[in-house]
Amino acid sequence: MLVTILKTRRSLVVNFSPLSDLYLSKINVRGMFQKTDLGIKYHRGVMTRNLFCLLLPRFNMYSLMNIVEAPRIANYLSPAPLFAVHYISFDGTCLTASNNMSVECSFPPERLDRNDMLFVVGSWGAERYANKKLFSWIRVQARLGVKIYSVEQGAYLLARAGLLNNRKATTHWSYIAGFQEQFPDIDIAEQLFTEAGQITCCSGAIAGIDLMLKVIRDQHGEALASEISNQVMHHPVRAGKDPQRKSIGRGLERLGSDVRAAIEIIEANISDPLCVPEIARQVGLSQRQLERQFNKSVGCSIVQFGLLLRLQHARVLLISTDLGVREIATASGFNSLSHFAQAFKKCFGRRPSGNRQAWPEQDSAPHWPGTLGGFLETLNSQQKAKLENQKTL
Repeated sequence: MLVTILKTRRSLVVNFSPLSDLYLSKINVRGMFQKTDLGIKYHRGVMTRNLFCLLLPRFNMYSLMNIVEAPRIANYLSPAPLFAVHYISFDGTCLTASNNMSVECSFPPERLDRNDMLFVVGSWGAERYANKKLFSWIRVQARLGVKIYSVEQGAYLLARAGLLNNRKATTHWSYIAGFQEQFPDIDIAEQLFTEAGQITCCSGAIAGIDLMLKVIRDQHGEALASEISNQVMHHPVRAGKDPQRKSIGRGLERLGSDVRAAIEIIEANISDPLCVPEIARQVGLSQRQLERQFNKSVGCSIVQFGLLLRLQHARVLLISTDLGVREIATASGFNSLSHFAQAFKKCFGRRPSGNRQAWPEQDSAPHWPGTLGGFLETLNSQQKAKLENQKTL
């Protein structure tokens, strides 16, 4: 795949050329080739699969690259091209990603071939995307038997198109709470990717590499998949059922088993938070022992950590659902609306009503405040200020 980067005044334009001259539809007895339009392609008897990437505005370039790089390397390592990548969109011929780079796209063909693969790539704003023509088009491809993959927030589109009913699905972990609220009948799981018949959901980011290595292994064997894994230095290759997260701000795998157990209990009780003595009882330690271990390992108290998780949960619901602020406060374990609003503003710098978009139109780039590191820095600065005030009294 040729990649041409062009500078414009405000952004970079990336022109992906899939070397379509190499993708041929049939072979004659002499092994000569004929060039045709899109369709099933063969090169000396080897089928070249079309891989269509349906892009949404503000898509995540990193997630897209992790999908298309493995097929590109497969072509590089193979004597014949195995994949042809095409970029399509219902939103114009030049789609800008969240990193301000753009990809040239064509309008989707009316029908794909059942041997084609369709990847729906969405990120910022996909949770509210509502193009009925796109939903209808995706349903047509599903009826034709096309293998369909969602990438990151692309799962929202498949859900609205009705393709995830009675199926297991996933999306990026930061949106799972909002997805569950919008689609309570869909079995959403926080794992790298899910497979359910002709529908696959990928959580995005580097999970795309794991997914595509499995796709290539299934289609072309373990040897080629291993070669690609070596080329991109991706080891070990993870299974779809593997978890998306292994840390919360700090290395969770480095924490003691008791602290990890406490964090899991806190996460499982966001809407109805447990008191510290009950968490300690379930872990099997005294309250004092658990609080000492937790503070030493995580850097804040159990109560403070639980507050941060509930505020993060509330922010996801604010940006990905139409629930009212009071409903979201209750769903996030706050009994007092005023307490929720005050804590939210202290953590995120805005009132809850000002956080209804993941990427507000007036902002030049997305921003995700409320990380554990930032939360701890705020706590430390508050404690220092409190000590300074005590000294001056």
